[in-house]
This record gives sequence, structure tokens and C-alpha cells, in this order.
Amino acid sequence: MIAAGPRSAWPLLLGALIGWGASVTLLVEKFKSLTEPGYKPMCTIDQTISCTTVMDSKTASMFGFPNPIIGVVGFSVFVTVAVLLVVGISLPRWFFGGMWLGLLLGVCAIGYLVWDATFEIHALCPWCMVVWTVTPAMFAIVTGLLFRGARGPLRILAEWRWTLVAIGYAVIVLIVYLQFQSYWNDKF
Repeated sequence: MIAAGPRSAWPLLLGALIGWGASVTLLVEKFKSLTEPGYKPMCTIDQTISCTTVMDSKTASMFGFPNPIIGVVGFSVFVTVAVLLVVGISLPRWFFGGMWLGLLLGVCAIGYLVWDATFEIHALCPWCMVVWTVTPAMFAIVTGLLFRGARGPLRILAEWRWTLVAIGYAVIVLIVYLQFQSYWNDKF
């Protein structure tokens, strides 16, 4: 059984709530864009910061339905689990393993979505970027809980998890900056 102290449980809950909120907002925006002709999502500012452009891409429905549905369901599970952890309930190690695997898949999907948004779609969705931010942090939290006290490569992963997340964030910021450099230079 694994118990999470407040230093892990509360940030996990906060990340799950933020991710859930962003996913729900994206899903509502997608629904409105499908049901109201001419609807412009509130997160569409211009050609570059454009939820509309991202939502209209093939990648926005990787499995045949809007990606935010995955976020709403996945983050709902994490909100529930985080609430259990906040109140001090211990969960089996295999359960944390499942959470870790789900987050690993999420981080991999985000890597693909970042690549696609910057190099194929050429537009950024602010709510998507919120999900891009919270998911790796949640992955680091669950990695720390699952692999604390581990040996070998898993111990190294657990010890360096926040450094790896920081490097990942830095790489994404650099890619987004370089790909949209003229846009940022014009704005700032």
C-alpha cells in the first residue's frame, strides 16, 4: 500500500482539477463550435493563438472523438484518487502503477500533440497548453510515490523526475518560441 502525504496529495489534486477544468472548457468549446454556426471559441485570439484551428485539425480527434473527452474522464479519475489521498487513504501499489502508466501515455500523447501543433497545425490552443503543463507535473508526483525507495534506474528516475520535467518544459518553450519567433517578436 502507498500513502501520499500532503506534499504529494494536494499538488496532485490541484493539477487534476486544473486539467479537468481545461478539458471541460475545451469540450464545451468544441460542442459549441459544432452546434452553433459561426461560433468563435473564447480561446481563439488570432491565427497563431487559435483553439479553432487546433480543434478543426485531424489530431483533435485522434481516436474518432474529441480529445477533451479523454481529458475529462482521465482527470476526473485523478481528482477522485487525489481526494482519497488527501484524506489519508492508502492505495495498492498496482493501482499507482496503473496511474503511472496512464500518465506516461498522457505525457507521450502530449509530446505528439506539441509537435503536431507547432510543426503541422501552426497554431497553439491555450487550454491545450494548460493540459501540457499539468500532466507532466502529475506524472512526476506519481513517479515519486510509486518509485520512492526503488533501486537502479527506477531510483534514478524518481530522484531526477523534477529535473526531467523542467527540461521537458524548457524544450517545449524553446520549440514554441523558435517555431513562432516572428509572432512573439511582433507581440512583444
